[in-house]
Amino acid sequence: MASTLEKFIHSLDPRALPRVLQIQSGIYFQGSIYEMFGNECCLSTGEVIKVIGFKINKLIASICENNEDSQISAKVELPLNFPGLYKVVADKTPYLSIEEITRKVSIGPTRFGHPSFYCTEDIKLANLTIKHGEQMTFSSLQEVSGTMAVNCGVVRNNQSHSFTLPLSQEGKFYECEDDQIYTLKEIAEWKIPKSRNRTVKLSNTLHVRDSSNPLPENFGGYLILTPVYEVKAVMKFRKDIVHILSDLDVEVKDITDCYDISAFLQPLSLEDVFERTSKEFPMVAEIMEGPQGSQKPYNLLYTGKEIVIHKKYQAKRVLASEIRSDSPKRHFLIPMSYKGKFKRRPRNFPTAYDLEIARSEKEHLHVVATKAFDSPHKELFSVSVGDQFLVQQCQTSEVLYEGRKEVVDVLACEQILSNTYKKVLLPMYMEGGFVEVIYDKKQYQLSEICTKFRLPFNVKVSVRDLSIGDDVLAAVPGLQLEEEITDSYLLVSSVSRPGDSWEIPVYRLSMSVHLLGKDVQTVVPAATRTTVEEISEEQYYMVRRYENQTLYPPPRPPKKPA
Repeated sequence: MASTLEKFIHSLDPRALPRVLQIQSGIYFQGSIYEMFGNECCLSTGEVIKVIGFKINKLIASICENNEDSQISAKVELPLNFPGLYKVVADKTPYLSIEEITRKVSIGPTRFGHPSFYCTEDIKLANLTIKHGEQMTFSSLQEVSGTMAVNCGVVRNNQSHSFTLPLSQEGKFYECEDDQIYTLKEIAEWKIPKSRNRTVKLSNTLHVRDSSNPLPENFGGYLILTPVYEVKAVMKFRKDIVHILSDLDVEVKDITDCYDISAFLQPLSLEDVFERTSKEFPMVAEIMEGPQGSQKPYNLLYTGKEIVIHKKYQAKRVLASEIRSDSPKRHFLIPMSYKGKFKRRPRNFPTAYDLEIARSEKEHLHVVATKAFDSPHKELFSVSVGDQFLVQQCQTSEVLYEGRKEVVDVLACEQILSNTYKKVLLPMYMEGGFVEVIYDKKQYQLSEICTKFRLPFNVKVSVRDLSIGDDVLAAVPGLQLEEEITDSYLLVSSVSRPGDSWEIPVYRLSMSVHLLGKDVQTVVPAATRTTVEEISEEQYYMVRRYENQTLYPPPRPPKKPA
């Protein structure tokens, strides 16, 4: 059955890709050259294309002046980088199963991908009953005993309870109100369900008041957002990937089930290549769509270039973030082969518990208090701004609380006085502020830091890496080395110079290739070139693991009655 390209893409589940479509009719019924992003393609009646991906390119906004149900006064086109912060209005149409939610709503690793719903009926689980109307937050999908399920959580009395719901769970599930605000780009990427529009309300006053702002002056109403998708497709007799906007007035028919899909070139993502067995390497491939960016080696990976993919492997990186009080921070993945040198920088610790995590047997941790703390117990020390301490060890101590003795966790320290040291006990739950005092002036290689010290660790580049043209870390005033990670890479080179190779990340580089089936001589590449990779905030949360492993200090006991 034929439908418009727009309707087809709006309802298409990305998990059902690729799909083979035949052009049925439309403005282009006699064939026409269509150009987008430098790609030209002819869409004629009967033409067959293979859709391999799609993403939101822009938004059509219907303007509602007063409230979300008022009459639409106009429609305007908004780019994803259009300024302003917006509040998402909860969808009034329910989802009828967990499976429908996972098919239409984005669920992912960052806070943007944690939607909340409530059900109109109680849900009885083995160890928990979810009350009707109770807010459930969805965090990820996983396989449980061979069945796909969603990891969920509810909060009761400030305590979080985790559970899973199978995709087969039915009921009426409504979106919960979202009190966060988002940019238009964040809404497009995370907050527009498949086959549905999204209503938003402008949360702040736009400072754009010129001919480029299509919204009414002093607008504070609602916008109903309809996405326009950029469709990635392969045509039968072309080697590159074409891009088509979904709002073209073209009718299409899905003929996937009755068409030989092997008639098209088979684009492979880097993830697809990485899933090949090790015995299939090395292989020769032609780039169908190269990555964005001018940084080496990405600027060498252009469309049409033939490359040798020598092997796949895992390599270590250190995840690092720029030290700054405001946001956004820059994030980096530093290879262990980085040849620059670092000097230590003071660390900041918000609680006594953080001091316990950071202390080391190899050296004394010397800190200065930056925030006062008044202890509720006479047995424990009250801290004043400027007090200096040498951190010793964690232990327990008895304190008198409401007339009875209780055992609490404490941090044993030595307070540094003018001519002596005084043994003191700090409550582990203490919320204060400490800054490290650094005496160590030595310069360290990255591998030394990872061996000798416990991460996270604050540093500054003191000697830049001369083996790379532009060392981006040298210009950063301070870095926090957060954790070591192991990531997936491919070793590639050009066909003409197979010994000159470099690493490319599998999961952070958007690139498509097709295999040529050419014979390739087994060449042992010279020293592999690696680069410091600057990553986006979303990529940062994808690779960051330690956040979920961090142990939090014990709760502070109630204050004494007045």
